[in-house]
Amino acid sequence: MKQYTDLNTSPRLLLGPGPSTVHPRVLRAMAHPLVGHLDPQFIALMNEVQEMLRVVFQTENQLTVPVSGTGSAAMEASLCNFVEPGDSVVIGVCGYFGERLCDIAGRYGAEVRRLDRPVGEVFEVGEFEAELERKPAKLVALVHAETSTGVLQPMEGLADVVHRYGGLLVMDCVTSLGGVPVKVDEWDVDIAYSCSQKCLGAPSGLGPITVGPRAVEVLNARQAPVTNWYLDLSLLSKYWGSERTYHHTAPISMNYALREALRMVLEEGLEARFARHRANAELLWEGLQDLGLELFVPVERRLVPLTTVKVPEGIDEAAVRSELLQTYNIEIAGGLGATKGKVWRIGLMGYSSQPQNVLALLGALERLIS
Repeated sequence: MKQYTDLNTSPRLLLGPGPSTVHPRVLRAMAHPLVGHLDPQFIALMNEVQEMLRVVFQTENQLTVPVSGTGSAAMEASLCNFVEPGDSVVIGVCGYFGERLCDIAGRYGAEVRRLDRPVGEVFEVGEFEAELERKPAKLVALVHAETSTGVLQPMEGLADVVHRYGGLLVMDCVTSLGGVPVKVDEWDVDIAYSCSQKCLGAPSGLGPITVGPRAVEVLNARQAPVTNWYLDLSLLSKYWGSERTYHHTAPISMNYALREALRMVLEEGLEARFARHRANAELLWEGLQDLGLELFVPVERRLVPLTTVKVPEGIDEAAVRSELLQTYNIEIAGGLGATKGKVWRIGLMGYSSQPQNVLALLGALERLIS
């Protein structure tokens, strides 16, 4: 019989699009003894996690919970709970994760109407207004921070248009929550979702989601049960709400980790955290340009926690990434979807967003591409 050795992973500096490096405090929190998922101690922790998530989402939404699953589970929850067969859905697509929204909505029977922009660009509010004027939609979805391209989508004013035509606005903030402002209430977003492993600084495995009053009304008015039992928010809200009705066994240790990560976010303060992410991103941008590298996205629409860099002509992008990992223990990522083979994706998120990490990466890149 094969003998398996003790787990002994090599330490890595995680500077890709996720997961990000986890602070020792978060790792220590995961080592706390397990309790039951309906234990009074865990119920108290659930309340704290919800309270802190509301602060980070900048919302008062009662239905704000971490879905037991990755960010992709939260993405699916944001659609399957509100889309019924035949519903018209407008989705903005300017990268890989807009494509995924279309795929998921289509699987639940939606009439998917795509609005497309070239990779690296953003949408104007008027584009959605023209489409909704032509034909209203039950739901409009787009990505706030497109992880595949490094683009930050402005959100101001979009909800006014969507609500004027009777729709709900869904926002993907997987790579923005905790790294740049995400103002759910101020922007009047109906449904927003994220993940635990990027700017929040916990391991992957939980998908925070927040649902506003308009969306709750739509959920309660469904003609048929939600077709995804595990992600049914009408059931999950009873587990995370005052009833504490059993739904599933929540990942206890992951919620320990998220609680500690959120506690660190609040200790630092949102504005200070945004400023730190910005300062380290600017240090990276300046250093990359000093190396003669060209950034993929203009600064006015560039995503702070995730930078895309054009691969120079004649450089083997995969070989550079491999050498970074094997020689320097630094992980960055290649392109995804339309950017595959064309860019490197460098993440400075959560605990990974530190100046010493930027300098270590720049030094290694200088040696490799010279």
